[in-house]
Amino acid sequence: MSYAPSLGAVLLAFGAGAAFAQTPIDPSLAAYIAGLKAIDNHAHPMRPVAAGAPADSEYDALPLDGIPPFPVPWRLTRESPVWAAAQRALYGARDPAQVRRQKGDSFPGWALDRAGIDIMFANRIAMGAGLPRERFRWVPFDDALLFPLDTRDEAGRTPDTRSLYPRETTLLERYVHDLRRDALPATLEQYVSAVVIPTLRAQREGGAIAVKFEIAYLRSLDFADPDTARASAIYARYVAGGVPSRVEYQALVNDLFRIVAREAGRVGLAVHLHVLETFGGFYGAEGARPGLLEPVFNDSTLRATNFVIIHGGWPHVGETEAMLSKPNVYADISMMDLILGPAELADVLRHWLTRWPDKVLFGTDAFEGGPDQGWEEGAYVAAATARRALGMALTSMMKDGEISAARARTLARMVLRDNARTLYHLD
Repeated sequence: MSYAPSLGAVLLAFGAGAAFAQTPIDPSLAAYIAGLKAIDNHAHPMRPVAAGAPADSEYDALPLDGIPPFPVPWRLTRESPVWAAAQRALYGARDPAQVRRQKGDSFPGWALDRAGIDIMFANRIAMGAGLPRERFRWVPFDDALLFPLDTRDEAGRTPDTRSLYPRETTLLERYVHDLRRDALPATLEQYVSAVVIPTLRAQREGGAIAVKFEIAYLRSLDFADPDTARASAIYARYVAGGVPSRVEYQALVNDLFRIVAREAGRVGLAVHLHVLETFGGFYGAEGARPGLLEPVFNDSTLRATNFVIIHGGWPHVGETEAMLSKPNVYADISMMDLILGPAELADVLRHWLTRWPDKVLFGTDAFEGGPDQGWEEGAYVAAATARRALGMALTSMMKDGEISAARARTLARMVLRDNARTLYHLD
């Protein structure tokens, strides 16, 4: 069976209709793109779970099922025809649940094959059976390292953060327990040397290729210049008890984020950052703008760390494009290929590929949306949308005389796999 979904299936599911007919894709280029085995920079695959076994709870450090209900972009809802089309392409007339049971631990690899994905980066607290390293590369979550003190005041800011901050506390307790420690060290310097650095090293030795920060769900990405002396005093004052003020906690996180990012680079881990206008009814969209990260990207002490703007900073893709001028900054199109149609995504890709073609990465953000919307369907929808959009963008560039047919193939290969191979030193 071919890795890539058939070109006909992709065009039928995601390219039909008058709007797409106005933007034809060069047939030779379309066939080439359909045959490329992609590397997915960002996703949340689920472990196969046997009947009667506990559900997989390690697919995200901040699952959003605990926050108040909130609306999602229409294309993510079952009303969008792309989901029914994906289910037909994956399962035909078969029952998805039955297929999952029959395939067992081989199901995740089968799902990648159907979506044309060679390797998927798995954003998870931990890996496990059914997610072999040759197909799934680990990206653990490290926001917890930024919040070593009592977060009760931080959590009380919104109905969303009330449920999210306690999850970070629990995850940090897990990391500390894994290091066989009973308590946090007395000083910030000791915390970094005894908890932060060993955790990053253990993650790297465990197969991680990057670490993920979802901090935009918790606070703004506006990391002010660090004040290590002040951060050290705040940590020492409250580590044994007490609740820091929000201003104090902000100063501590500003310092710790740069420390964690710097140490991640030293052990060979890229830093992934959730940068997107949503999700959550109380999510701070203005605090998730990619331009807010410029002081971090301009920090000369962090130039050995590679940063990836996950989800492309949508809808502020112009700000993202400006950040791509930094030598150690990249962006993927994950989630954008789920919430945007091919034509809109093609416009973004054309702008980025005209200026920074070696900085653009394919990604899906495939996630479990419930019993009727499995992560594998998200992977298929995103991959098909991305291939269609990439074909449209490159065809228009060819027609305008900006690139040759050979260059179009090179760019397609760069976006779908070669840029990731270079950035993460993949064999």
